[in-house]
Amino acid sequence: MQLIAGSPPCQPFSAAARSALRDLVRKGVRQPHDQRRDLWQSFIQIVSSVRPPAVLMENVPEMALDRDMAILRAMVDELEAMGYGVQERVVSGADFGVPQMRQRLILVALLGGREFVWPVEQPMVHLRAAIGDLPPVEGGWRPSNGDDPVDRVASGWTPYEREPVTDFQRSMRREVPLLERDRLYDHITRPVRDDDKLVFAQMNSSTLYSEIDKELRRYRHDIFEDKYNRLDWNELSRTITAHIAKDGYWYIHPSEDRTLTVREAARLQTFGDHIRFSGPPSSALRQIGNAVPVILAEHLGRAVLNSAQESKQARRVTRDTARALASWFRSLDNLTIPWLRAPNRWLVFTSELLWSRMTREHVREAWLATERLAEPAALLDESNARSLHRYARLRSRGDRVDTVRAAAEWFTSHPDCLTDSAPRDSLLGAPGMTPGIADFVVRVRPGETEDREDPVIPLYGILRVAARYSGEDVEHRNRQSDGRLAVARMIGGDRDSHDAHLALFELANSVCWATRPPECGICPLRSTCHFAASSGFQSSLPFTSR
Repeated sequence: MQLIAGSPPCQPFSAAARSALRDLVRKGVRQPHDQRRDLWQSFIQIVSSVRPPAVLMENVPEMALDRDMAILRAMVDELEAMGYGVQERVVSGADFGVPQMRQRLILVALLGGREFVWPVEQPMVHLRAAIGDLPPVEGGWRPSNGDDPVDRVASGWTPYEREPVTDFQRSMRREVPLLERDRLYDHITRPVRDDDKLVFAQMNSSTLYSEIDKELRRYRHDIFEDKYNRLDWNELSRTITAHIAKDGYWYIHPSEDRTLTVREAARLQTFGDHIRFSGPPSSALRQIGNAVPVILAEHLGRAVLNSAQESKQARRVTRDTARALASWFRSLDNLTIPWLRAPNRWLVFTSELLWSRMTREHVREAWLATERLAEPAALLDESNARSLHRYARLRSRGDRVDTVRAAAEWFTSHPDCLTDSAPRDSLLGAPGMTPGIADFVVRVRPGETEDREDPVIPLYGILRVAARYSGEDVEHRNRQSDGRLAVARMIGGDRDSHDAHLALFELANSVCWATRPPECGICPLRSTCHFAASSGFQSSLPFTSR
């Protein structure tokens, strides 16, 4: 079976890159565009030209943590338009037998709209079970049994000395050639400075760099609190990254005063002991750190093969789901959250702060009271402020009016922050403005610039809808990754995305109840909803507006 597998460069999406961009913003520097972010288009073009039965993409989980996830949503949209069934998920390598804390974003697309069935999770493998059979070595040790002294590191080996005692260890040795069963290659590591050896000796797996003896610290402890990290035999390793080629301070051996060897790092990435690496140790470590763990790739590959041959047609297509949601939302005459159609950002903010989660019997009346205060300056009028306060007290919301008035004063001094072209972060200085409300404001009143944000919001009951619709427990898993992915799969990335997302707010508040059974009969998604199917609701009728 043909498969195109790839990973558009992950560095632009990594946590380090995001942190660097935030730092530039704080300094008032315009964010530069990293052209590597656009290479996903080349990946999609190759898929479009070849049309393989299966596509597999791997990337850092941060690609799914962007508020708007625009690139990922566009990729899904493009692949589905080609006739692929698409699934994506942030997976933990530890759930598939990888002995480290390693999360990756995995996207799988199967031609013919087939549904991908994720592989079954495996028992966790801790550090001792992974590398406990490897012989002890000194920092800086090199094998002395090579024929050519110049090439001694590449050709030299050391005896295993110990027998494997776990399934993982046995699997790592399984493909070592018969004539080399006593030989362990690449079990070499960096020399250890004398002062570092003293530091390593006083550390355990919970020691912070700031707790090391002051005279032994070579770096600022307030910045590099985790500069040194000793691993724990009974835990997972820290994520093996390409940074291990520069220094191994994040990967200090659990019981020996040195950093990990090339072979130990390879084991933690689940490379078998028969696999060799090109170049000097630093190059080998870079290759290891940049790789996808072999065992994870194997489980995914088998699942792709099985799904392509056996799975059924995918139940849902994102574009169809988004279109159904958007059409339903546009058909509604009255909303239970009226400010989803607010004419400006100010009314979205004030209504959300004052009246969110109020009973639907009172929300219409509350909206009418707020709608008259369409600009911040209106609340600076004492008569208007007193009227609003009297009404808010009747609804047990009086304590929020002072915050809204303070925000009105702030926005009067910062009018540019309320324009639809203003970025989301410019809102955050206003009193009462939280990141969640800022995202909500920008989602309801999206920007009009080329770099506009369309944040994917896994809040306000939307996750309940996404969990019921998909049949996956995204409501209680990681909201910032699994939650956003589930929501993104319902709203897509085309022209219907905006109204589809607003429809989810309304759906959670008026149809897909938390406190009583959902009203599946009026839900626009009932024909493809996992919950509706599992609860026995069947209907071929089109949705009806209220």
